[in-house]
Amino acid sequence: MGNVKPFYIFSFGFTGGIFLNSFHKMGFSFFLLSLATSLAIFFYGKFLCSDALNKKTIFLASFFIFAFALGLIRYEIKDLPNRDAVLQKNREQKVIVEGIISDEPDRRENGVRLTVSFRNIIDEEKTFPVKAKGIMTADFYPEYRYGDLLRIEGKLKKPQNFQDENGKTFDYVSYLGKDDISYEISFPKIELISSGNGNFIKAKLYDFKNKFIGNFSQSIPEPHSSLLSGLLLGAKQSLGKDLLEDFRKAGVIHIVVLSGYNITIVAEAIMSAFSFLPKFGSISFGALGIVLFAIMTGGSATVIRASAMALLVVLARATRRQYDITRALIIVGIFMLIQNPKILVFDSSFQLSFLATLALIYVSPIVEKRLQFITPRFKLREFATATISTQIFVLPLLLYKMGELSLVGLPVNILILAFIPLTMLFGFLAGAVSFISVAISLPFAFASYALLSYELKIVEVFSSLPFASISIPYFPLWLMVEVYVAYGVVIYRMTSSRHNNISKPVT
Repeated sequence: MGNVKPFYIFSFGFTGGIFLNSFHKMGFSFFLLSLATSLAIFFYGKFLCSDALNKKTIFLASFFIFAFALGLIRYEIKDLPNRDAVLQKNREQKVIVEGIISDEPDRRENGVRLTVSFRNIIDEEKTFPVKAKGIMTADFYPEYRYGDLLRIEGKLKKPQNFQDENGKTFDYVSYLGKDDISYEISFPKIELISSGNGNFIKAKLYDFKNKFIGNFSQSIPEPHSSLLSGLLLGAKQSLGKDLLEDFRKAGVIHIVVLSGYNITIVAEAIMSAFSFLPKFGSISFGALGIVLFAIMTGGSATVIRASAMALLVVLARATRRQYDITRALIIVGIFMLIQNPKILVFDSSFQLSFLATLALIYVSPIVEKRLQFITPRFKLREFATATISTQIFVLPLLLYKMGELSLVGLPVNILILAFIPLTMLFGFLAGAVSFISVAISLPFAFASYALLSYELKIVEVFSSLPFASISIPYFPLWLMVEVYVAYGVVIYRMTSSRHNNISKPVT
């Protein structure tokens, strides 16, 4: 443990610096103060303290503050404001800009949201180079694709925060800021200049994914095909505001988009297919499946994070080594924060994936011992264990973020999640076989449609209950933190107790 402790000290210090700066801008001067404090404490322990035990504690304290300072400065660097003077001058003005669509178009109920990397702004027939990202809402037609170079004419605005239906303020500015998006233009006049300006590999992956979705969409109607697109490939298809609200009330909004859970299903299916091999072989193929699946779905930041978490879940279940997997999970999380520190507070996908992975590693063994009355056949006990563990562990975050508590979430998750693997399997076969013949794919499409219909019906029935969910308008940050601290203490004590009981000699 002596060699591991500094690693945890650094991790918590670095994360703490990012966390504090996410809520209160501390500034560069506070970074210098923290750095100077860590150095002062270090030199005190090095030259003025003679007690060995105190010296070790002092060194760890200085290391924590040093890591804290690194977290502060990493966030400061990421949060440097857009200093493009030309764009700033034209804010709230009608502009003409040129830019490339830098992400997959996001189809929503009222239009298509396009993420555009601005390249030029045209002012009085003069072209000035600019460098910034913005989002714009466009009509469904004509359709635009990743890599299209567009000429856009509309009002350039800064994004604004807004209140959701529960009265909670959504920090929309920071949510977009985590992806370096600083501007928005609503329903501008658009002219296509050229296509194929994006990354070649990424463009081909998006094309393949869209063809795959088009394949099963020929035989599976809406909204079933949109739900399958989200389950299987993380496609940005709109289910409609009312249906999304039903999923939220039923506590299964997480299955609408591709998540670590979905990717874990893919990996475990591959591992089962290669179960005749030694354990190392099946795990290797499962890990390879996760990598290939992430690439096929477009390799977005969200998918990569979910894939990394899913890979750790697979390794944890295969090796039963919680301690090593925990270190790996924290290492993955730290590298993600180094790459983009804003995901810690402003990316719900990262938070939910991280917490759900912790739940599956630490909470599920505790819960499983209390669910022995559920039969292991058809993996019912496994699904119930995973559902209860993750629901308990992510609940405080959901209450803080959404202010809504689903009272039917647990039974709905148990009723639905057991059928998700089969839904994904038949949906995948329907899309794959359609490359050969749509007629041959119809049995797989029908099976997937039947399962999707069942899942949608469960959501419809439970979300319509008058007590399906309740609004909790006030669930503050400090309360969420206290609940997770309490969770940590309980899990630590129960895990330590279990390890102690295992290590006791039999007399």
